[in-house]
Formats: sequence, structure tokens, C-alpha cells
Amino acid sequence: MDTAAPDASAGLVFREATDADVDTLVALIESAYRGDSSRAGWTTEADILEGQRTDPEGVLAVIKSPDSRLLTVERDGRVVACCQLEHRGTHAYFGMFAVSPALQGAGLGKVIIAEAERQARETWGATEMHMTVISVRDDLIAWYERRGYRRTGRMTPFPYGDERFGIPQRADLQFELLVKALA
Repeated sequence: MDTAAPDASAGLVFREATDADVDTLVALIESAYRGDSSRAGWTTEADILEGQRTDPEGVLAVIKSPDSRLLTVERDGRVVACCQLEHRGTHAYFGMFAVSPALQGAGLGKVIIAEAERQARETWGATEMHMTVISVRDDLIAWYERRGYRRTGRMTPFPYGDERFGIPQRADLQFELLVKALA
């Protein structure tokens, strides 16, 4: 009997998002981070932030930006994940990463981040990938560290008072820059 884990990359289709994807992507991102639906996965921020994670305008801005792409991941014709890649000179920025809560924990995230890194390296010649993570998200930071990202200790303030980014439920939120060299 074959006990090998199923291939997380099986049947995945990667493509750039279009304007027609905006509502689907907003719903996916919200489901992965906010509200009760996010609790089905492990990436939830529901205990530290309420309100929205993104909005149609924010997603459309990434799609329309000449230096960005919103990588959309489909399986069986259904959007199951996404991530933002932005060209910033010698490095690329990785953000807006969301995997459907029902599919989290099965290796899909590892496949997607590896593809994002490959695209940043091959498309833009990026030598590093940068991202920012809420510094109190120890489990998420540990996951990125297992993928080769390192903590820099460089912090930027959370945008308290700007509800486009959510309604903080604690006063100690800030973003930490994580960096990975792309070989």
C-alpha cells in the first residue's frame, strides 16, 4: 500500500489575476484571515484583528500596478490561493498570500511560495524576497523561517486608525521584515 502524501501541486494552475477575479480574490483573502471562516485554517488573524483584511480597490490596485502581479492559483477551475509579487529593484516583495482555509496544512502554501520565488528570480532577476509579517504571529513567522526566511528585527508600525487594514484588538501590533536570498 502506498503511504506517500498526495502531491500538493497536483492539478494546480498558476496565472496572473485579471479584473474579473477581484471579488473572488477579496473573498478568498478575507476567508483566510478574518472572521469565523478563517478559524478553519491556521493563518487566521481573527483574534488580533477584526474588520477587513483587504477590499476590491486594494486588490485591483495590485492587479493594475505595472510593477506587481497577483498570482492566482486554481485547482479544478476554482481559485484556491493567491499571492502578490512586486518588483522592487534587486528584490521582490511577497504579500497578499492566502490559501483557502479548508486546504491549509496540506502543503499547498509551500508549493505556492516556491513558485512565487521562482517567478521573481526568473522574471525580474530578483536576488531576495522580502515580506512583512505581523510580529506577534509567531506560528506564521516560524513557518516562513522553515522556508528559509530570516527575521531582520526591522519593524514598521501597524496603521492604527486606518480600518482598511483591520481593527486591531491589541496595542502591540507592528510588522517585521522577513528576507530570503533567492539562489
